[in-house]
Amino acid sequence: MQRNRELINFIPVVVLMVIGFASVYAARSSQIDASSLSYGLLFVGLFLIVHLFLRLAAPDSDPFLLPLAALMSAIGIMMIYRIDPGLAAAQTTWLMAGLGVLILTIIFLRDYRKLDDYIYLCGILGVLLLIVAIVGGQEINGARLWLKIGPMSFQPSEASKVLITIFLAGYLNSKRELLSTTTWHAFGVPMPALKHLGPMIAMWGMSFALLLLMNDLGTSLLFFGIFLAMTYVATGRMTYPVIGGVLFTGGAVLAYYVKGTVHNRFDIWINPWTDTADRGYQIVQSLFAIGDGGLFGTGLGKGYLLFKNGDTIIPALQTDFIFSAIAEELGLAGATALLLLFLIFCYRVFKIAVDSDDGFSKLLAAGIGAGFALQVFVIIGGVMKLIPLTGITLPFVSYGGSSIVANFGALALLLLISNRTNKARKS
Repeated sequence: MQRNRELINFIPVVVLMVIGFASVYAARSSQIDASSLSYGLLFVGLFLIVHLFLRLAAPDSDPFLLPLAALMSAIGIMMIYRIDPGLAAAQTTWLMAGLGVLILTIIFLRDYRKLDDYIYLCGILGVLLLIVAIVGGQEINGARLWLKIGPMSFQPSEASKVLITIFLAGYLNSKRELLSTTTWHAFGVPMPALKHLGPMIAMWGMSFALLLLMNDLGTSLLFFGIFLAMTYVATGRMTYPVIGGVLFTGGAVLAYYVKGTVHNRFDIWINPWTDTADRGYQIVQSLFAIGDGGLFGTGLGKGYLLFKNGDTIIPALQTDFIFSAIAEELGLAGATALLLLFLIFCYRVFKIAVDSDDGFSKLLAAGIGAGFALQVFVIIGGVMKLIPLTGITLPFVSYGGSSIVANFGALALLLLISNRTNKARKS
């Protein structure tokens, strides 16, 4: 039943894929031929294979997540192809790798709850990946997020995010009663024993270290936000998000005064118009592009920021600023449609968390959903000047192999959780 519903959900996705790729090809070459449908047909084939696999391996899993991920991935590759066909081919290769990771994860982690026995190993690996990025990472646009090995580069923080979420799900599940116990009050606020505040202090310290050493507010906010969201789900107490918010704000203020890169990011966020030719160039061009899109957009291939003498006007357009390109060429309507896709995806993830009947599954799904929602907010908020600009990717949409592989790995865990929950309800 679930897989039949998934197949029905794929029908509009396939139609939009084929029409979208044909439109983008026509925008670049002024014609449509058989090769213009190759990307669309490749997408149909790839996700049909995964759909057939789920019929056998996870027949009761959520029927909406895979079609939503397929549509967001298709929109991303369409825009990347519009920017640079070579990058679109590379992103398609990474998409195939991500779908392969999804299949392998479901095969080898059929009982994903066994991860609860290895949470400390996951936590250590997650922290080690962050250390590797800090020590040997390559600094791009002021943020030390990338690790380069030969011709390839990737973001260790993407895999680290999933590993640390698994660790937090197991740890908070085992300590939830202790964290929910009130032993004293501070300014009328019920508090647990001081020793149980250790994990929050440790996560704040790690997030602050990421802010100082990686020079990136977005990654720091993402990790600490995931922790606070999962702690709230585990305990049901607003004390932790409030205390955590105060700690993070204090750390950000301190970083503003001790780190030049953070200081510049905040200053440009407050007023990018003071230096439109240099430091404020990217965000100013992004705002122009979003405004230029109007209600229905300039149309595919007609955006002013995508090409200027054969080059993109905004650096890193296919990664950090891909939402600006979408907003310009598809307008407010297209940008809103994309945001609605993200919203529906998050709703389905949190529904999986609510429906789960064991603490580890509930916290793991909630952590993945919180990370996904925060990542979308941070990057879109940055390009729209709601918050300081960061260098993280837009899930499933932005160009980046490490991001798309990590996202499909997390999607596999969500499918496994929903499959177990729905199967238990049927029996």
